[in-house]
Amino acid sequence: MRRREFLASIVIAASWPVASPAQQNLPLIGFLSSRSEAESEQHLRAFRDGLREAGYVEGQNVAFEYRWASGRYDRLPELASDLVSRRVNVIAATGGNVSALAARSTTSTIPVVFIVGADPVALGLVASLSRPGGNATGMSVFTTDLGRKRLELLNALLPRASTFGLLLNPKYQGAAAEAQTVEAAAKGFGKSLRLLTASDDAELEATLTKLRSSGVDAVLVDADALFVSRRDKIVAAVARQRIPAIYDLREFVAAGGLMSYGTSLSEAYRQVGITAGRILRGEVPASLPVQQAVKFEMVINQRTAAALRIAIPPTLLARADEVIE
Repeated sequence: MRRREFLASIVIAASWPVASPAQQNLPLIGFLSSRSEAESEQHLRAFRDGLREAGYVEGQNVAFEYRWASGRYDRLPELASDLVSRRVNVIAATGGNVSALAARSTTSTIPVVFIVGADPVALGLVASLSRPGGNATGMSVFTTDLGRKRLELLNALLPRASTFGLLLNPKYQGAAAEAQTVEAAAKGFGKSLRLLTASDDAELEATLTKLRSSGVDAVLVDADALFVSRRDKIVAAVARQRIPAIYDLREFVAAGGLMSYGTSLSEAYRQVGITAGRILRGEVPASLPVQQAVKFEMVINQRTAAALRIAIPPTLLARADEVIE
C-alpha cells in the first residue's frame, strides 16, 4: 500500500464510531440501588474494586446499566423490570432490603446479588444462608440488629439523658422490629423512647423541624436509604438544634455528625462485587453462601462533640475505630 493510501485508510478508520460495551457483547451488570448516584460514589467504587479482584473491569470486559431510585422505594419494581428487559447477566441489588426484594420478585432466573440489613431467610430471599437455593445470594450486614448497640453507645455518652428519639422510616422493611428492639433497650436503661417517623421528603422536613420541640435529649437515626440520601440535611438540622445523634454509617460523621456505629459498607460492597464476578465466571447463586458482615466500625467526630459541649468519655474514645479531630 502506498503511503498516501495508508494515511487515508487511517483517517477513514478514525471516523468510524467506537462500539459501545453492549455492542461489543460484554457481559452486562444491572446495578440497582434505592439510593442516589451522588451519595453512592464511595460504595460503587468499592463494588468495582471487588469486581476487579474477580477479574472484571468496567468498560474493558464488563458493562454496567445503572438504575437509581434516590430514596423513592415505589420506583424500584419498575427499575428492576427495566433491567430485566435489558437482559443483564446479573443484578446487583444494593441500598437495603427494598432493592433486594424488588429484584428478587421481578426475576427468578437472572442472578441477583444483594446487600440487606436483615435476615435474608426471613425476608424470603434465600432458602438458607449456606445454600441459598434460588437465583439470589449476597451479603447480610445486620443493620437492623445494631439499634440496641447504638442506643447503648448513646446512653454511655449521655447517661443523664431521659428520652431518646428514634428516627425511622415506617415503610422500610423491618422498621417495626427495629422500633421494638430499640424500645426494649431503652427500657433496660430506664429511659423512654420517642418514635420520629418520616417516609418521604415532606415528612422528613417536618420531623427535622420539630426535633427540639419533640422533647428528645438525643436521636438515634435508623439505617435507611432515605436518610442516607439526605444525610447532609439531617446532620445540618440536628446541628442547628444542638441535639446529639448517632448514625449507622461513617458518612454521617464525616459530614459533621457526632457518632456512628455499624457495618463497614465499603467492605460489604467489595464482597458483593467479588460475588458478582464469580457469577459472571459461571458459578450459580444457589450454591454461593450468603456472607455475613464481620467488620464493624465506630466513628466519633470530636469537633462536633466540642460544638455541642459534650466531653467524650475516654472509654468510648478508646473503643473508637476512628476519631475525627
